[in-house]
Formats: sequence, C-alpha cells, structure tokens
Amino acid sequence: MASYGIREIAREAGCNEQTVRWYEEQGLLPPVARTGGGQRRYSERHRQHLNFLRHARELGFSLDAIRELLTLYQAPDRACAAADEIAARQLGEVRRKIQRLQRLETELARMLAACEGGRIADCRVIETLADHSHAHCLSEDHAA
Repeated sequence: MASYGIREIAREAGCNEQTVRWYEEQGLLPPVARTGGGQRRYSERHRQHLNFLRHARELGFSLDAIRELLTLYQAPDRACAAADEIAARQLGEVRRKIQRLQRLETELARMLAACEGGRIADCRVIETLADHSHAHCLSEDHAA
C-alpha cells in the first residue's frame, strides 16, 4: 500500500502543506493515519481525494458544492443528475462573472478612450472614478 508524506502529496497536487492541513480540518479529506512520531501518512485514496479537491477548486466550485460532489464521488452507483445540477449551477455562476467582467472591460475601455493624456486635474479616469453615481452600473443588481 502506497504511503505519502504531506510534502509529497501537497507537491503532487500543486498546493502547499498548509492547504492540505486545512482540507483535513474542514473534513474534506478522510482521516489521516499518523506514524508513532505523529507524522501524517497519506494513502492513494487521500491522493485521489486531494487531486479531486484541487481540480474542483480550480473550476471555482464552492466548498459546500465540493462537499456534495465528494459525497457523490464516493457513491459511484448513484445517478449523476445531482452532480450535473451542481455543475450547472457553477456554470451559471461562471457566466455571471464573465458578464460582470465584460461590463468592467467596457467601462475601463470607455474611461481610457475619454482620457486625453493631459494633467490629473483633467484626467477622465480620475474623474470617472470619483463620480460614484456610475459605480452601481457595474454591479450584478444593476446590469442591463
């Protein structure tokens, strides 16, 4: 049976040791065996869980969604409708973020286009940032 130290498993997953410990504290990794000296020893199952966690985090899933997905991951005979629903929610969130970023891009481009490269007293970028009446236009609640 393969056994990994925390440094080894963290490096392979592309995270640091503190992140691995945090996942353990959050109950996202199964309980870990320890040596007589108290060092953590991770199994292949831990390695797979950690890689699953890291990939889910890279895709932007929340910790609650990851908990749900991990539960499903451990029940391979269940229908995948629940996993599909979680992924669909995440896709919706990603699309909302993209829309917000597009609004930010438009606003920044507009600010720069209006700038004439003069003095700060006449700077369109500074003037726009100081005009709080337009700040709400970028929030999701006020999206067009």
